Amino acid sequence: MRAFPRHLARLAGTVLGLAVLNFFLLRLAPGDVAQVIASEAGSASPAYIAALREQFGLDQPLLHQFGAYLLNLAQLNLGHSFRHGLPVLDLIAQRLPATLLLMGAAIGFALVSGVVLGVLAAHRAGRWPDALISGLALLFFATPLFWIGLMLIVVFSVVLGWFPVGGMVSLGEQHTGWAHVLDVAHHLVLPAVTLGLFYMAVYVRLTRASLIDVRRQDFVRTAVAKGAGPTRVLLNHVLRNALLPVLTVLGVQIGSVVGGAVLVETVFSWPGLGRLAFESLAQRDFNLLLGILLCSSVVVIATNALVDFLYTRLDPRIRTRS
Repeated sequence: MRAFPRHLARLAGTVLGLAVLNFFLLRLAPGDVAQVIASEAGSASPAYIAALREQFGLDQPLLHQFGAYLLNLAQLNLGHSFRHGLPVLDLIAQRLPATLLLMGAAIGFALVSGVVLGVLAAHRAGRWPDALISGLALLFFATPLFWIGLMLIVVFSVVLGWFPVGGMVSLGEQHTGWAHVLDVAHHLVLPAVTLGLFYMAVYVRLTRASLIDVRRQDFVRTAVAKGAGPTRVLLNHVLRNALLPVLTVLGVQIGSVVGGAVLVETVFSWPGLGRLAFESLAQRDFNLLLGILLCSSVVVIATNALVDFLYTRLDPRIRTRS
């Protein structure tokens, strides 16, 4: 308990450091929202661009803009979107649930299927199921996400007609209750599978290698010698210790899941933060992009904190040292 305030302060410092880094990195990008709006309006005169920059506060010195950003951040105010004319926090609140749903479904699918297939491959190591599972894992690991998404759309949406091409809900239909939940789940299958296949391949290989290694340890032989059944040995001794590397990789990969969501949301027209971030970058809406990056950083850091907690539950030695 004594370490909790220090841990919380470290997490807050990390979020603040990322916010500062994102602010200055985005200012290095060429162009701004005033130039984008002027080009779309067909009037790119210097006077018009200068008026837009003054309206948006972009004519102020960089340090002045940075100070205003930190002041707003201290008040939990992420500013206004130049293009949407709405508070950034409201826009993020509208899109965040869709992204969290997609990430959660993709990671859940990757973890469950990856661990199950990894256990099967380790149990049949050196035989044809192991070769088949390992080959498929290597194939999914090496295939780009956008190509997998497009192929799934062609096969399961266009040819078979089992799933919708894109979106999160059916247009023109006002579902409520469980009908709405099933409609969202129906739209979620292909994006979640597309995003999860790459990470499933990682977990398959990692679980297989970890299980084979743990199974050779002395404490496993001792459990078998004491008469423990195969199921108990697998669940209580082998799998529990073999999942530690999987959790470690999961914590590291959460950031890349957020990045992969940008591509998947674009391919499937999923209304999440990834697609909104891509649009805000193209439109140079830096206030909105800063808010999305900050929110993504908080999600990644919170997930890593959860992984640390799960680590202590799986490995009592860590809990004892803490």
